[in-house]
Amino acid sequence: MIIRSRAVEDRDLWNLVTALQDAEVRIFGRRYSAERRELKAKKILKTKAFRMAAQMPPIPNETRRDLARQCLEMGEGAIREEIIALAQAKLAYVQEALDICARFRCRAFACIIPPDTPAPEPTHLRKDYAYLFERFYYFLEDHGTTTSGIVVFDELEKSQSHILVEQMERYFKLTNKGQQRAGQIIPEPFFVHSDLTTGVQLADLVAYIVSWGVRYGEITERSRPELADLANQVLQMRYRTKREVEGNPDFIIWSFTLISDLRPKIERDP
Repeated sequence: MIIRSRAVEDRDLWNLVTALQDAEVRIFGRRYSAERRELKAKKILKTKAFRMAAQMPPIPNETRRDLARQCLEMGEGAIREEIIALAQAKLAYVQEALDICARFRCRAFACIIPPDTPAPEPTHLRKDYAYLFERFYYFLEDHGTTTSGIVVFDELEKSQSHILVEQMERYFKLTNKGQQRAGQIIPEPFFVHSDLTTGVQLADLVAYIVSWGVRYGEITERSRPELADLANQVLQMRYRTKREVEGNPDFIIWSFTLISDLRPKIERDP
């Protein structure tokens, strides 16, 4: 399980979105996301897509684009060559999308959580969220104390959204660290539909690649080798900073972290 975040400066956001849309048209011959079709990572990066893409040598870009467009327009009536071209186009799009993110100085934040990790009581904010807020705060702080950040979530079922909002409110109001970080992180999150929001789709791509392709340190779960190149691109999007920890003024903190226990330490004012 991965809780993920992706940060981009507001001045770059629209240019990032238009660059991704242009890449979509250039690679697929049209907007892939038209007609309620979503560039969802679990669909475009599934094992079948890699297997299908490998059934032919790389198709020249212009030919691949035309065949991919025909496949999208034909649907179930598409022929084998068109289906293979679409699979190759999907992989090419993800690679270019990550290149575009790097060009616009996007940073990825992730908590990597083993499946059997203990969870907290529903009233408490999980530690993975607290770690993400910590590292997001450091990122903002490094860009100046007047820099603010907003938190955007893929829309959850309404009752779950209310629970998360309440947990965040308690964290930012009742804990010392939360109160400090509220100075630069706007504590009330925004919830959006992923199929209508490019940034959330990018976060979904990054999360999927981290979940199935990124392995280091104590992470022992098997990875998918075909995702290795994409995983290396994602690792280049990590944020690195230094803070004083236990007397060490140059302690290195990365925006990716492995968490083995989601239960938080409750820190309240006296």
